[in-house]
Amino acid sequence: MDPVRERIELMTRRHFFGRAGGLSIGTAALASLLAERPARAEGGLPGLPHFAPRAKRAIYLHMNGGPAQMDLLDYKPKMADWFDKDLPDSVRMGQRLTTMTSGQARFPIAPSKFSFKQHGQSGMWVSELLPWTAKIVDEIALIKTVWTEAINHDPAVTYICTGHQLPGRPSLGAWLSYGLGSMNQDLPAFVVMVPSWSSKANAQALYNRLWGAGFLPSKYQGVAFRSKGDPVLYLSDPPGVDRATRRTMLDTLAKLNQKEFDELADPETQARIAQYEMAFRMQASIPELTDLSNEPQHVLDLYGEDVKKPGTFAYCALMARRLAERDVRFVQIFHRGWDQHGDLVNELPRQTKDVDQACYGLITDLKQRGLLDDTLVIWGGEFGRTIYCQGGLTKDNYGRDHHPKCFPAWLCGGGIKPGVVYGETDEFSYNIVENPVHIHDLNATILHCLGIDHRRLSVKFQGLDVRLTGVLDQNPVHAILA
Repeated sequence: MDPVRERIELMTRRHFFGRAGGLSIGTAALASLLAERPARAEGGLPGLPHFAPRAKRAIYLHMNGGPAQMDLLDYKPKMADWFDKDLPDSVRMGQRLTTMTSGQARFPIAPSKFSFKQHGQSGMWVSELLPWTAKIVDEIALIKTVWTEAINHDPAVTYICTGHQLPGRPSLGAWLSYGLGSMNQDLPAFVVMVPSWSSKANAQALYNRLWGAGFLPSKYQGVAFRSKGDPVLYLSDPPGVDRATRRTMLDTLAKLNQKEFDELADPETQARIAQYEMAFRMQASIPELTDLSNEPQHVLDLYGEDVKKPGTFAYCALMARRLAERDVRFVQIFHRGWDQHGDLVNELPRQTKDVDQACYGLITDLKQRGLLDDTLVIWGGEFGRTIYCQGGLTKDNYGRDHHPKCFPAWLCGGGIKPGVVYGETDEFSYNIVENPVHIHDLNATILHCLGIDHRRLSVKFQGLDVRLTGVLDQNPVHAILA
């Protein structure tokens, strides 16, 4: 992101086009549509990947709101004897609380109402709420000890997606697009989906800055696919406009934009030209991508009955597989509604039913197609939940507040050692007692699987060398790497 160097490089390309015997930008773009899809990535930075990657692409399944770890993947059987007893001060240690429970007179322990069993050769403990995930435990690496400093939703999800609690930084997908480039001419390198959810409680808001490019050029931001109607707004041509007319219009617009760039040298003008050309190509690629008529029934059955309903998590998971096999670099699905401050016993099962079989289907589908070896899949939220109850506690129901000091994430596929459980929390699932993993460490691990040394991917911004993983000495979690 050196403006002088970028200006020189862009001028060189412009001079090439100017000397190429009347070859216009639009004509060159049209010629590229006729060529075969390149075998290597387009764009990206010189020297990347830094080393041979185990994964070429990634799918991030974000459970927005904070799944309750002790009800899902962090089994705490001793808590059954602590029902309605106060959380000891020696455990809480004066840790920060949200305003939603800081005024409570006491913090009564709420043991999980759901049963757990061990599964697979790994013997991983999994809740009855995740019976399909239990079938793939020997494919995943479970980290039980992810932690963050953020305790409220917006800064927490912004932090894990961009590496900073304040808005304005590039997202993980934008960093990957910027560093590694695109493997598909006809689809965005970074695609985002926000499916429907079943919890009846109010869900937290999501903002497009979570998949934004921050201070990177805007061409690296995620493209959000809509859950209903046209997958991408304003992509279809209006009635009466055919492909030839659209092509002529884009050629003329490109010339005007190039003239503006010649005068102002704003790199965003070049990004605008590239985005128009991508939209033109997507007009042909998106309908084919979203046509599920050629998917055999046995594949649809993997994802569950909701897969045929556009906008569901199951549908989005299948779309993620279709995007992966078309070499889209990064797909992120934000499933909202994981914020059970009350009525957890009824609300949490609705959420897990949305995603459980679909996650199993995605992993199984990728594996049977030979895609899992070079596709990294990540599952997790922005923080965990408290072992103590928020509001009224009964044996049949309870709620849980936000808890940033320990929560689970699992990874699977390219570069990940299968059937591993890493880290341990105390008997209250409140503090980490072994192998803490900061969210920067988690992101460093993701980058590592894709062949990136997180310390060497940075951009000069406001006088600083800014990177996704911050300035401290963060490290990939080598124990879960294959």
